[in-house]
Amino acid sequence: MADEPLILGIETSCDETGVGIVRGHSLLADALASSVEEHARFGGVVPEVASRAHLEAIVPTMDRALAEAGVSLADIDAIAVTSGPGLAGALLVGVAAAKGYALAAEKPVYGVNHLAAHVAVDTLEHGPLPEPAVALLVSGGHSSLLLVDDLARGVTPLGATIDDAAGEAFDKVARLLGLPFPGGPYIDREARAGDPAAIAFPRGLTAAKDLATHRYDFSFSGLKTAVARWVEARQRAGEPVPVADVAASFQEAVCDVLVTKALDACRTNGIDTLVIGGGVAANSRLRAMAEHRAAKHHIQVRAPRPRLCTDNGAMVAALGSHLVASGVAPSRLDLPADSAMPLTMVSV
Repeated sequence: MADEPLILGIETSCDETGVGIVRGHSLLADALASSVEEHARFGGVVPEVASRAHLEAIVPTMDRALAEAGVSLADIDAIAVTSGPGLAGALLVGVAAAKGYALAAEKPVYGVNHLAAHVAVDTLEHGPLPEPAVALLVSGGHSSLLLVDDLARGVTPLGATIDDAAGEAFDKVARLLGLPFPGGPYIDREARAGDPAAIAFPRGLTAAKDLATHRYDFSFSGLKTAVARWVEARQRAGEPVPVADVAASFQEAVCDVLVTKALDACRTNGIDTLVIGGGVAANSRLRAMAEHRAAKHHIQVRAPRPRLCTDNGAMVAALGSHLVASGVAPSRLDLPADSAMPLTMVSV
């Protein structure tokens, strides 16, 4: 609707500089600058490199987003920015930029939670989010299950990773297999030619004794170690490593745990909508497995298109739009960048 507020979102929590513009649930612009190639030679994101890349990219990315949407900064009604969690230096760049643009254009600013934004971005694809819903957020730094009663005012954590997050495990296993960084897309690609039942890798925190205390929590450290030991044993024996089979079997173990626990959370809480977000939500096997198993229990699975799963400004703008529509007051201009922003805090 033309009378809905025009919201601009800025995302700089890790290695993507994103600026998105939305009106209601309509995406008008999604400009992105990635520094992933600068980190690839280190096998992971280097915080200082990411911060400097954001400094160089933020103004050109802002200009591209405004041009793509065909609007000026004066047309924007509010600015939303990721204020946490994430890399401290990277967050500071985005928050400082948002404050500067908001002050110069005399616009309200909303400091928002990066993880809640991964839930909100689905509204750009599928419209308003049914509440309550269960959200499965899986990325390089987080594997979380959330009960979403009221996205504008808070979410209830059900479970989280207790060691390696799913995306982190993908990166580490990819490195073991000689695949490039970031590992997720390459594991996904290799797995399509492999046998997911070739190797019986463990499913962390799924034994009865673990479910008693960690029913909705995740652990992928043991799986990562099991893959490493299996690969090393093949190499010691002078045998070739079947990369496709290892990738498929590892991916199947991760997806099995994620989907099993997410659907258990839905059924236990009587909820028929599961939202999947975060970078790992782009994984083709995770999406297919979730939809197949959920259908048996009449649970709807919602996941944005792969480009909107990874960090982007559109998701921040989407959450900002939801906050404005819900009557949430804007943040103060001295809002902080909080690298450890808790899941229960949607905005500051």
